[in-house]
Amino acid sequence: MTKPSLSRRKFLATSGLGAAGVGLLPTPAIASGARQWKMVTSWPKGAPGVGVTAQRLADRITTMSGGKLTVKLYAAGELVPALEVFGAVGGGTAELGHTASFFWQGKAKASVFFTTIPFGLTALEHMAWINQGGGQELWDRLYQPFDIKPFMAGNTGIQMGGWFKKEVRSLDDLRGIKIRSAGLGGDLFEELGATSVLLAPGDIFPGLQNGLIDAAEFLGPWSDRAFGFYKTAPYYYWPSFNKPNGTAECLVNRTAFEELSDDLKAVVANACQSENAIGLSESDWENARALEDLVSNKNVQVREFPKDMLHRAKALTPDLLDKFVAGDAMAEEILTSYRTALSLSESWSRVSRQAFLAARDQ
Repeated sequence: MTKPSLSRRKFLATSGLGAAGVGLLPTPAIASGARQWKMVTSWPKGAPGVGVTAQRLADRITTMSGGKLTVKLYAAGELVPALEVFGAVGGGTAELGHTASFFWQGKAKASVFFTTIPFGLTALEHMAWINQGGGQELWDRLYQPFDIKPFMAGNTGIQMGGWFKKEVRSLDDLRGIKIRSAGLGGDLFEELGATSVLLAPGDIFPGLQNGLIDAAEFLGPWSDRAFGFYKTAPYYYWPSFNKPNGTAECLVNRTAFEELSDDLKAVVANACQSENAIGLSESDWENARALEDLVSNKNVQVREFPKDMLHRAKALTPDLLDKFVAGDAMAEEILTSYRTALSLSESWSRVSRQAFLAARDQ
């Protein structure tokens, strides 16, 4: 069954400050003594992928709790700006947040490892690290000083390399361009000679239009198409060497979470886990459909990044990571754990997924 499309104008209209409130799906009546929580997000209302996931998570918690924990979602700018979600949840302005961890490296440097890093873990490998390799415990420790409990809560999968106004035929063509990028991927673009600009999702398209940026990487074809990036930057590059995973996070105010009964704690945790799986499968399906549409109907030119650029990016990454964590004991510990997970995953992926895909494509 084909899902109704959502116009870029409709959901971007609510991305700024002072936008209208967000309605929820029908929910059970609020029982006496029930809790009402607010969820703030970094996404415009209804944005395909992340925005859809955030709303579905809010509705899922409300329904699974039988109305004992009702969640109202506020899109980016409705209660707090997109890039202030972390502080809003930690400070108690909202009990929940839906966002991406790499926005917070200025507050907790190692947060970037819990969304994605260049040449790092894929979505399934990342989930294995979090659930089986000690990643969740490290994540909890990292956010505890901010009174925040984090959960994986959605995944946009492997991302595309980005939208460019002009073709990138070699590493030299990257030098001097201004690209919207977040996390360590932005730092790597800087090392490659570009200028990285961090913009909230709702500000990317205007930035491309008015010349603030020359290129932008965000998510995958499904989300990117809805934002309309192809209208000003027709060259769509792969592979996403800098963002091989797209983990979204649900931030929960730790004090509020600890006040919940055990059954409601389980509702929040299991709703996040469920949305993480559903969001990943949905993104994989919708990205394939959207890419086909972009190429067939939107005149998008899909291009492969030049080999010299990819080789240089791969060579720069280890030193970039080492310098990034240097002097921060928590970040150093997390990088060590992450690299252990990556080494283990590479040995298995080489003879499983990677080998199978090579065989299937021959």
